[in-house]
Amino acid sequence: MTIATDRDLDVQTLVTDELEWTPDVDSAGIGVAVEDGAVTLSGEVDTYAERLAAKRAAFRVRGVRAVVDNLTVHPRAPWPVTETDIAKEVERALERAANVPDTVHASIDHHNVTLTGEVDWDFQRKAAKRSVQYLRGVYTVNSMITLKARPSATDTSERITNALARHAQIDARNIHVKVDGGRVTLTGTVRSWAESHQAEDAAWSSPHVTDVDNRINVSLH
Repeated sequence: MTIATDRDLDVQTLVTDELEWTPDVDSAGIGVAVEDGAVTLSGEVDTYAERLAAKRAAFRVRGVRAVVDNLTVHPRAPWPVTETDIAKEVERALERAANVPDTVHASIDHHNVTLTGEVDWDFQRKAAKRSVQYLRGVYTVNSMITLKARPSATDTSERITNALARHAQIDARNIHVKVDGGRVTLTGTVRSWAESHQAEDAAWSSPHVTDVDNRINVSLH
């Protein structure tokens, strides 16, 4: 049996308070457990949008190193929409999104959306997911969109390191970049999950990257 430390109990209290403070989250149905800075959210929420909001709220808390999302979407009342209705709304949302190419396709199974296809950039992949995740009746969104193969470059590591150094909210001195073909591995230590996420976004901005393995550790000190 794992005994929670005082630090973990403090983080648990802060995450619980942040969930209660977040207007688009009903914290009454969400359980919070913390072990060595890793937060596990459990319970049921009404919508996928609320599930995402709860996860973002936990990540905002100082001292959180990771978030395990064990939440499930279970509406209090059945959605008055069919899977056919959802499919039509998803198709419209993808068509209207200016930064989502027509190579992205969606399938719906029991209110769960799966996105497939191939795009040029990671931001297009994220935009596709973002365009459908708040639609009424959607329980989950699984993105299986892939990136087109990119030619490698000898200076990819240097250019990513320079991009990290330019970022005002990233302490690039503690982040290390390793490049193998189109795959980038980030290691090191940062002060918050937000800083780790920003470093990953910077790496994805390279025109020669097809995969980013973010192994950056969030320090609790």
